[in-house]
Amino acid sequence: MTSSADSENDLSWLRGTRVLVAGGRVSGQATIEPLVALGAVVTVADSTLDFAQRCAELGADMVTTTSIEDAPDSITEYGLVVTSPGFRPDAPILAAAAGHGIPIWGDVEFSWRVDHSGHFGGPRKWLVVTGTNGKTTTTSMLASILDAAGVVGRACGNIGLPILDALAETSPRVEYLAVELSSFQLHWAPSVRPDAGVVLNVAEDHLDWHGGMSAYAEAKSRALSGKVAVVGLDDAIASELGTRATADIVTGFRLGEPGEGELGVEAGHLVDNAFGDHVRLAEAASIDPAGPAGVMDALAAAALARALGFEADVVERGLAAHKVGPHRGALVGRVGSVVYIDDSKATNPHAARPSILAHDRVVWVAGGLLKGASVDQLVSEVGPRLSGAVLLGRDAGVIEDALARHAPDVPVVHVLSGDDEAVSETSSNSTLTIRLPSGADADAVMAAVVVEAAELASPGDAVVLAPAAASLDMFASYGHRGDSFAAAVAALPDPFTESPGEAGNLR
Repeated sequence: MTSSADSENDLSWLRGTRVLVAGGRVSGQATIEPLVALGAVVTVADSTLDFAQRCAELGADMVTTTSIEDAPDSITEYGLVVTSPGFRPDAPILAAAAGHGIPIWGDVEFSWRVDHSGHFGGPRKWLVVTGTNGKTTTTSMLASILDAAGVVGRACGNIGLPILDALAETSPRVEYLAVELSSFQLHWAPSVRPDAGVVLNVAEDHLDWHGGMSAYAEAKSRALSGKVAVVGLDDAIASELGTRATADIVTGFRLGEPGEGELGVEAGHLVDNAFGDHVRLAEAASIDPAGPAGVMDALAAAALARALGFEADVVERGLAAHKVGPHRGALVGRVGSVVYIDDSKATNPHAARPSILAHDRVVWVAGGLLKGASVDQLVSEVGPRLSGAVLLGRDAGVIEDALARHAPDVPVVHVLSGDDEAVSETSSNSTLTIRLPSGADADAVMAAVVVEAAELASPGDAVVLAPAAASLDMFASYGHRGDSFAAAVAALPDPFTESPGEAGNLR
């Protein structure tokens, strides 16, 4: 007798089926070859034809731009839509599919079904990491632990490598997937049941995409629907999601001493009291990145590894080998006694908080796209340790207003571009506004921001790029924003030599 799970993972019906891939960029491209191999006839729809040649090389039968958006009734020609995660549920192409009862899978949903269909052999072990902040660091730590264990694993998903590309690796065959998933990806992946999954934390982010906090949290909770669910117990929403998790085993981690069935910190050590009896895993002081956020991420990665039976010494070696990636609280320069920190990955207020609180006195560089998130709580908490703030980007005014309400004595500089001539003026709330010449690009704006931050900084301060906002209003990515910050720091004159310093060499 065929089980419902077997039926769900039988993809033989795709042979001869017309499939629409919505989005022709990296995640969309990764779906084309396996769809074609399964016998589907693939059409790719994207906002431009920039990726048409590559999609055709991969086997797409047709690549189109906006014709389906303009005539949504043509969606009835397709038996399946595979969507890239950026498409919202109310996007015309998806709303039309839903209205006609056509199934919609995200690329992660398709990856899960392909893995469990036997197309690439037996299914892999899925270790899923999600949360508002810390996903990439935790996933990287987990991948390092897998390396230390001597198994073949890959960090994939939202971290950069498409899951389907990891599944296709055969020399050697990948057996463990450390899968970073965003809320967008989880929304479109209802079938995923990981061997172990973690929700690190849940704070305001992407509310404009999901339509509210409840839907955002619900998407995150899908990581807890497999065999083992792990939650951050110090985070109120993540902890509450744990009480509703459908996993066979539910555990959690905290910065304090672990209770029964938890992981935590005892006498300066990460300790497992869930899959062992107060088993020491690593020294908290050895974790990179240093500080509470890094320790929390390490506990989460350790919990997933321990859930699958990896020994404590493997976890210790893996965490010891892990080094923080760029744009995640990295030191990019030191000019005199002022340090410059790039945490461009802090794309929401919740992520910016630990980066600022890691230093006693901070000149805060912030601004970009807030995506509907409030900054009032963050500003109220970090205000007492701010030496100043330099703001840029579309929603800089929102942060400026929050500083005026909760930290009115903090000097604020708002750097703008677009006027014909550079003009400096002081606004009614004592914010200094710097207007750059018309045509000033994002790198020029960042260079001015760093100069202003250096002027505000006193000896012993940290200038911290923790934008609390996304980057795409000005920069190609958060990586571009961080690189721009580091380049501007490298160009600062050393106060002792009055010549360009070598801050960039510390990257």
